[in-house]
Amino acid sequence: MILVAGSANLDFVVRAARIPAPGETVLGREFKTFPGGKGANQAVACARAGGAATQMLLALGNDDFAAPIETSLRDAGVVLHIVRCADEPSGTAFICLSDDAENAITVAPGTNALLRPDDLPSLDGVTHLLLQLETPIASVTAFASRARAAGVTVVLNAAPAQALPAELLAALDVLIVNEGELAAITQVHDDIDAALARVDVPCVIVTLGAQGCRAREAGALIEQPAFAVKAVDTTAAGDTFCGALVAALSGGAALAQALRRASAAAAITCTRLGAQASIPTQDEVDAFLQSHPVAA
Repeated sequence: MILVAGSANLDFVVRAARIPAPGETVLGREFKTFPGGKGANQAVACARAGGAATQMLLALGNDDFAAPIETSLRDAGVVLHIVRCADEPSGTAFICLSDDAENAITVAPGTNALLRPDDLPSLDGVTHLLLQLETPIASVTAFASRARAAGVTVVLNAAPAQALPAELLAALDVLIVNEGELAAITQVHDDIDAALARVDVPCVIVTLGAQGCRAREAGALIEQPAFAVKAVDTTAAGDTFCGALVAALSGGAALAQALRRASAAAAITCTRLGAQASIPTQDEVDAFLQSHPVAA
Protein backbone atom coordinates (compact mmCIF):
# COMPACT_ATOMS: atom_id res chain seq x y z
CA MET A 1 0.00 0.00 0.00
CA ILE A 2 1.14 3.54 -0.80
CA LEU A 3 0.68 6.47 1.57
CA VAL A 4 0.85 9.94 0.04
CA ALA A 5 1.33 12.82 2.47
CA GLY A 6 1.01 16.26 0.99
CA SER A 7 -0.96 19.09 -0.53
CA ALA A 8 -4.46 19.32 -1.95
CA ASN A 9 -5.82 22.38 -3.76
CA LEU A 10 -8.76 23.54 -5.80
CA ASP A 11 -7.36 24.86 -9.09
CA PHE A 12 -8.91 27.94 -10.73
CA VAL A 13 -7.94 27.69 -14.40
CA VAL A 14 -8.29 30.34 -17.10
CA ARG A 15 -7.38 29.58 -20.71
CA ALA A 16 -5.76 32.36 -22.74
CA ALA A 17 -3.81 32.81 -25.95
CA ARG A 18 -0.66 33.31 -23.92
CA ILE A 19 0.60 33.80 -20.39
CA PRO A 20 0.77 37.50 -19.44
CA ALA A 21 4.11 39.23 -18.98
CA PRO A 22 4.76 41.08 -15.69
CA GLY A 23 2.38 44.02 -15.40
CA GLU A 24 0.35 42.93 -18.44
CA THR A 25 -3.33 42.01 -18.58
CA VAL A 26 -4.34 39.31 -21.05
CA LEU A 27 -7.99 38.67 -21.90
CA GLY A 28 -8.78 35.04 -21.15
CA ARG A 29 -11.51 32.70 -22.37
CA GLU A 30 -12.82 29.59 -20.64
CA PHE A 31 -12.75 29.32 -16.84
CA LYS A 32 -13.10 26.09 -14.87
CA THR A 33 -12.19 24.71 -11.46
CA PHE A 34 -10.40 21.38 -11.05
CA PRO A 35 -9.21 19.48 -7.96
CA GLY A 36 -5.41 19.66 -7.83
CA GLY A 37 -2.39 20.05 -5.58
CA LYS A 38 0.77 18.01 -5.99
CA GLY A 39 0.01 15.57 -3.21
CA ALA A 40 -3.58 14.94 -4.26
CA ASN A 41 -2.64 14.66 -7.94
CA GLN A 42 0.01 12.08 -7.11
CA ALA A 43 -2.38 10.11 -4.92
CA VAL A 44 -4.93 9.97 -7.75
CA ALA A 45 -2.19 8.87 -10.14
CA CYS A 46 -1.08 6.08 -7.78
CA ALA A 47 -4.62 4.77 -7.50
CA ARG A 48 -6.01 5.45 -10.98
CA ALA A 49 -3.06 5.21 -13.37
CA GLY A 50 -1.10 2.77 -11.24
CA GLY A 51 -3.94 0.65 -9.85
CA ALA A 52 -2.29 0.66 -6.41
CA ALA A 53 -3.98 0.64 -3.01
CA THR A 54 -3.46 4.24 -1.93
CA GLN A 55 -4.09 6.36 1.14
CA MET A 56 -3.50 10.08 1.59
CA LEU A 57 -2.81 12.40 4.50
CA LEU A 58 -4.04 15.93 3.72
CA ALA A 59 -5.29 19.07 5.45
CA LEU A 60 -8.53 20.77 4.42
CA GLY A 61 -10.71 23.62 5.67
CA ASN A 62 -14.41 23.68 6.42
CA ASP A 63 -15.10 25.58 3.20
CA ASP A 64 -16.76 24.92 -0.13
CA PHE A 65 -13.39 24.29 -1.78
CA ALA A 66 -12.87 21.11 0.27
CA ALA A 67 -15.83 19.15 -1.11
CA PRO A 68 -14.68 18.74 -4.75
CA ILE A 69 -11.17 17.87 -3.54
CA GLU A 70 -12.48 15.10 -1.31
CA THR A 71 -14.86 13.81 -3.97
CA SER A 72 -12.16 13.56 -6.62
CA LEU A 73 -9.83 11.63 -4.33
CA ARG A 74 -12.51 9.24 -3.11
CA ASP A 75 -13.79 8.65 -6.65
CA ALA A 76 -10.25 7.59 -7.60
CA GLY A 77 -10.28 5.05 -4.75
CA VAL A 78 -7.97 6.93 -2.39
CA VAL A 79 -8.57 6.36 1.35
CA LEU A 80 -8.32 9.71 3.14
CA HIS A 81 -6.78 10.80 6.45
CA ILE A 82 -8.04 14.40 6.70
CA VAL A 83 -6.73 16.96 9.15
CA ARG A 84 -9.61 19.43 9.37
CA CYS A 85 -8.61 23.06 9.99
CA ALA A 86 -11.67 25.15 10.78
CA ASP A 87 -10.00 28.56 10.78
CA GLU A 88 -8.13 28.38 7.46
CA PRO A 89 -9.30 27.99 3.84
CA SER A 90 -8.37 24.93 1.83
CA GLY A 91 -5.46 25.36 -0.54
CA THR A 92 -6.06 27.00 -3.91
CA ALA A 93 -4.06 27.52 -7.09
CA PHE A 94 -4.59 30.11 -9.80
CA ILE A 95 -3.50 28.88 -13.22
CA CYS A 96 -3.24 30.62 -16.57
CA LEU A 97 -3.08 28.03 -19.35
CA SER A 98 -1.87 29.19 -22.75
CA ASP A 99 -2.83 27.79 -26.14
CA ASP A 100 0.64 26.25 -26.50
CA ALA A 101 0.05 24.22 -23.29
CA GLU A 102 2.35 26.33 -21.10
CA ASN A 103 1.11 27.46 -17.70
CA ALA A 104 1.78 29.99 -14.96
CA ILE A 105 0.70 28.95 -11.47
CA THR A 106 0.31 30.83 -8.20
CA VAL A 107 -0.55 28.78 -5.12
CA ALA A 108 -2.23 29.95 -1.91
CA PRO A 109 -1.28 27.13 0.50
CA GLY A 110 -4.14 27.62 2.99
CA THR A 111 -4.50 24.53 5.17
CA ASN A 112 -1.61 22.77 3.41
CA ALA A 113 0.73 24.95 5.51
CA LEU A 114 -0.78 23.52 8.71
CA LEU A 115 0.14 19.85 8.24
CA ARG A 116 2.21 18.99 11.34
CA PRO A 117 4.94 16.41 12.03
CA ASP A 118 2.68 14.38 14.35
CA ASP A 119 -0.18 14.15 11.81
CA LEU A 120 1.26 11.10 10.01
CA PRO A 121 -1.14 8.15 10.39
CA SER A 122 -0.16 4.56 11.14
CA LEU A 123 2.30 3.05 8.69
CA ASP A 124 1.00 -0.51 9.19
CA GLY A 125 0.79 -2.16 5.77
CA VAL A 126 2.45 0.80 4.01
CA THR A 127 5.30 -0.13 1.64
CA HIS A 128 5.95 3.30 0.08
CA LEU A 129 5.57 6.86 1.37
CA LEU A 130 5.34 9.54 -1.33
CA LEU A 131 6.07 13.16 -0.38
CA GLN A 132 6.36 16.59 -2.03
CA LEU A 133 7.32 20.10 -0.85
CA GLU A 134 3.99 21.99 -0.87
CA THR A 135 3.62 21.33 2.89
CA PRO A 136 6.02 22.47 5.67
CA ILE A 137 9.47 21.00 5.18
CA ALA A 138 9.76 20.24 8.89
CA SER A 139 6.71 17.98 8.55
CA VAL A 140 8.01 16.39 5.35
CA THR A 141 11.32 15.65 7.09
CA ALA A 142 9.58 14.17 10.12
CA PHE A 143 7.35 11.99 7.94
CA ALA A 144 10.34 10.72 5.95
CA SER A 145 12.40 9.96 9.06
CA ARG A 146 9.56 8.08 10.73
CA ALA A 147 8.88 6.04 7.59
CA ARG A 148 12.56 5.20 7.10
CA ALA A 149 12.75 3.97 10.71
CA ALA A 150 9.72 1.76 10.04
CA GLY A 151 11.30 0.18 6.95
CA VAL A 152 9.02 1.99 4.49
CA THR A 153 10.47 3.02 1.11
CA VAL A 154 10.53 6.84 1.08
CA VAL A 155 10.05 8.74 -2.18
CA LEU A 156 10.29 12.54 -2.43
CA ASN A 157 9.27 14.68 -5.38
CA ALA A 158 11.34 17.76 -4.48
CA ALA A 159 8.92 20.29 -5.93
CA PRO A 160 8.67 23.21 -5.74
CA ALA A 161 12.44 23.64 -5.71
CA GLN A 162 14.18 24.48 -2.46
CA ALA A 163 17.24 23.47 -0.47
CA LEU A 164 16.82 20.10 1.23
CA PRO A 165 17.96 19.46 4.83
CA ALA A 166 20.60 16.75 5.23
CA GLU A 167 18.22 14.89 7.56
CA LEU A 168 15.61 14.69 4.82
CA LEU A 169 18.06 13.53 2.14
CA ALA A 170 19.37 10.85 4.51
CA ALA A 171 15.85 9.40 4.88
CA LEU A 172 15.16 9.07 1.14
CA ASP A 173 15.26 5.97 -1.04
CA VAL A 174 14.10 7.70 -4.23
CA LEU A 175 14.33 11.38 -5.22
CA ILE A 176 12.33 12.69 -8.22
CA VAL A 177 13.15 16.15 -9.61
CA ASN A 178 13.00 18.14 -12.81
CA GLU A 179 16.11 19.73 -14.30
CA GLY A 180 15.71 23.02 -12.43
CA GLU A 181 15.06 21.30 -9.11
CA LEU A 182 18.13 19.09 -9.57
CA ALA A 183 20.27 22.17 -10.18
CA ALA A 184 18.81 23.89 -7.10
CA ILE A 185 19.68 20.91 -4.90
CA THR A 186 23.17 20.24 -6.27
CA GLN A 187 24.27 23.69 -7.54
CA VAL A 188 25.45 21.82 -10.67
CA HIS A 189 24.19 23.40 -13.89
CA ASP A 190 24.24 22.11 -17.48
CA ASP A 191 25.61 18.67 -16.56
CA ILE A 192 22.83 16.29 -15.58
CA ASP A 193 25.04 13.24 -15.08
CA ALA A 194 27.37 15.15 -12.76
CA ALA A 195 24.39 16.48 -10.82
CA LEU A 196 22.87 13.01 -10.49
CA ALA A 197 26.17 11.67 -9.18
CA ARG A 198 26.36 14.38 -6.51
CA VAL A 199 23.05 13.52 -4.78
CA ASP A 200 23.56 11.08 -1.91
CA VAL A 201 20.30 9.18 -2.41
CA PRO A 202 20.19 5.55 -3.66
CA CYS A 203 17.97 6.36 -6.65
CA VAL A 204 17.61 9.77 -8.30
CA ILE A 205 15.29 10.46 -11.26
CA VAL A 206 15.29 13.68 -13.28
CA THR A 207 12.42 14.46 -15.65
CA LEU A 208 13.38 16.37 -18.80
CA GLY A 209 10.05 17.24 -20.44
CA ALA A 210 10.03 16.40 -24.13
CA GLN A 211 13.46 14.78 -23.71
CA GLY A 212 12.09 12.10 -21.39
CA CYS A 213 13.81 11.25 -18.13
CA ARG A 214 17.06 9.90 -16.76
CA ALA A 215 17.72 7.92 -13.60
CA ARG A 216 20.75 6.91 -11.58
CA GLU A 217 20.42 3.79 -9.48
CA ALA A 218 23.33 1.96 -7.85
CA GLY A 219 25.77 3.81 -10.09
CA ALA A 220 24.01 2.83 -13.32
CA LEU A 221 22.23 5.31 -15.60
CA ILE A 222 18.86 4.55 -17.20
CA GLU A 223 17.27 6.72 -19.91
CA GLN A 224 13.62 6.74 -20.93
CA PRO A 225 12.67 8.78 -24.00
CA ALA A 226 9.42 10.74 -23.94
CA PHE A 227 6.38 9.56 -25.87
CA ALA A 228 5.41 11.99 -28.63
CA VAL A 229 1.91 13.43 -28.10
CA LYS A 230 0.11 16.67 -28.94
CA ALA A 231 0.10 18.50 -25.61
CA VAL A 232 -3.00 20.41 -24.52
CA ASP A 233 -2.28 20.99 -20.82
CA THR A 234 0.89 19.95 -18.97
CA THR A 235 -0.39 20.95 -15.52
CA ALA A 236 -0.33 17.53 -13.80
CA ALA A 237 2.11 15.68 -16.04
CA GLY A 238 4.91 15.63 -13.47
CA ASP A 239 2.55 14.54 -10.69
CA THR A 240 1.15 11.76 -12.86
CA PHE A 241 4.69 10.60 -13.58
CA CYS A 242 5.48 10.45 -9.84
CA GLY A 243 2.32 8.61 -8.86
CA ALA A 244 2.46 6.08 -11.70
CA LEU A 245 6.15 5.45 -11.01
CA VAL A 246 5.67 4.75 -7.31
CA ALA A 247 2.66 2.55 -8.05
CA ALA A 248 4.74 0.48 -10.47
CA LEU A 249 7.62 0.20 -8.02
CA SER A 250 5.23 -0.83 -5.23
CA GLY A 251 3.98 -3.61 -7.49
CA GLY A 252 7.49 -5.00 -7.91
CA ALA A 253 8.41 -3.47 -11.29
CA ALA A 254 12.06 -2.88 -12.11
CA LEU A 255 13.04 0.78 -12.37
CA ALA A 256 13.28 0.77 -16.18
CA GLN A 257 9.78 -0.69 -16.49
CA ALA A 258 8.41 1.77 -13.92
CA LEU A 259 9.94 4.71 -15.80
CA ARG A 260 8.30 3.55 -19.02
CA ARG A 261 4.85 3.24 -17.43
CA ALA A 262 5.22 6.58 -15.69
CA SER A 263 6.27 8.27 -18.93
CA ALA A 264 3.26 6.83 -20.75
CA ALA A 265 0.84 7.96 -18.04
CA ALA A 266 2.34 11.47 -18.08
CA ALA A 267 2.10 11.64 -21.87
CA ILE A 268 -1.62 10.83 -21.76
CA THR A 269 -2.14 13.48 -19.08
CA CYS A 270 -0.64 16.14 -21.36
CA THR A 271 -3.38 15.51 -23.94
CA ARG A 272 -6.20 16.46 -21.54
CA LEU A 273 -7.36 19.50 -19.59
CA GLY A 274 -7.19 19.81 -15.82
CA ALA A 275 -5.09 18.26 -13.08
CA GLN A 276 -6.73 15.15 -11.61
CA ALA A 277 -9.31 15.14 -14.39
CA SER A 278 -6.53 14.47 -16.90
CA ILE A 279 -4.97 11.46 -15.16
CA PRO A 280 -5.57 8.21 -17.10
CA THR A 281 -6.72 4.86 -15.79
CA GLN A 282 -4.46 1.83 -15.59
CA ASP A 283 -6.26 0.30 -18.59
CA GLU A 284 -5.63 3.46 -20.62
CA VAL A 285 -1.93 3.30 -19.78
CA ASP A 286 -1.82 -0.37 -20.82
CA ALA A 287 -3.53 0.40 -24.12
CA PHE A 288 -1.22 3.37 -24.77
CA LEU A 289 1.87 1.21 -24.21
CA GLN A 290 0.55 -1.46 -26.55
CA SER A 291 0.05 1.13 -29.30
CA HIS A 292 3.36 2.90 -28.58
CA PRO A 293 5.90 0.09 -28.18
CA VAL A 294 8.80 2.52 -28.64
CA ALA A 295 8.99 6.05 -27.26
CA ALA A 296 9.93 8.95 -29.53
